[in-house]
Amino acid sequence: AGHWQDGDVQKRLGDWMRAAVGVAFSKSLRVMRFGDNMRDVAVTEGDKVEAQIRLGWTVDYYGIGDLVAEIDSVSEAAVEAEYQKLQQEYVLQPGSNDPVRFEHSVRVQLKQYLWIRSFLEKGGYTAFCTNFEDLWGLEQLPGLASQLLMRDGYGFGAEGDWKTAALTRLLKIMAHNERTVFMEDYTLDLRPGHEAILGAHMLEVDPTIASDRPRVEVHPLDIGDKEDPARLVFTGSEGEAVDVTMADFRQGFRLISYPVDCRKPEAETPKLPVAKQLWTPKVGLKKGATAWIEAGGGHHTVLSFRLKEEQIHDLAGMFGIELIEIC
Repeated sequence: AGHWQDGDVQKRLGDWMRAAVGVAFSKSLRVMRFGDNMRDVAVTEGDKVEAQIRLGWTVDYYGIGDLVAEIDSVSEAAVEAEYQKLQQEYVLQPGSNDPVRFEHSVRVQLKQYLWIRSFLEKGGYTAFCTNFEDLWGLEQLPGLASQLLMRDGYGFGAEGDWKTAALTRLLKIMAHNERTVFMEDYTLDLRPGHEAILGAHMLEVDPTIASDRPRVEVHPLDIGDKEDPARLVFTGSEGEAVDVTMADFRQGFRLISYPVDCRKPEAETPKLPVAKQLWTPKVGLKKGATAWIEAGGGHHTVLSFRLKEEQIHDLAGMFGIELIEIC
């Protein structure tokens, strides 16, 4: 309530409209699954038919061989152009790698980036998921490739998590792709006075939340049993954010969220050479983590510095789905 020219009224209307735009966009959201869900991780699955009825999402499966079959569609000239852009935007850091091997690994990821993007564009898809247990015909697990696609605004979910892929794309739309990223609760700091969640993933967190200039690095990755993949390594930002996940139960979908305080890690993590972000739920780590588990929250989330809890509340209300707000 208030006069239409009042700044606070305009801001509240603007925030509500972002959620409304998200709901409208959701009606045509298409997710491409490369491979199936990760084995023994049921939280990444859900009712795709119900998702289309309730949320408007189309979730389609493509065998990884369908993607591999079009590998030659990417020219070396296109890869070279992306390599030159990469050198300008990020720091290429070979480290202890042989320079030739390092450059080859980076170019493999850039080819995957162009290759997957073309595949998505042809089908009208704006979100996708991969699975490190389903990499037939691929030289590397898409790491840098997935990060660059998310930087461009595509949604992503790891381990076949199509719900998180769609949610990432949806929240990126609401946030105008500003500081809104796929995330995972990676490990916890339980020391008194230091309680926090370290958010990261094997490779795939996009650089829109980086507080430093991301580095392109190549490190071993035992998971997936493929060649060492290139990835962007960086430290996240400081400030207030909201962390959101989607669960699927027999009675329907549920959004679970809490506001968080983000900060940079207290120390370097040389044995965890990936993108990372530290945060603590505003209600406290123990209370927040307990409530998250009891609500059925999974390990994959979307972290946004741009969106607010009220907008997640509006989104769930417009969808007519349950929301658990831990605040």
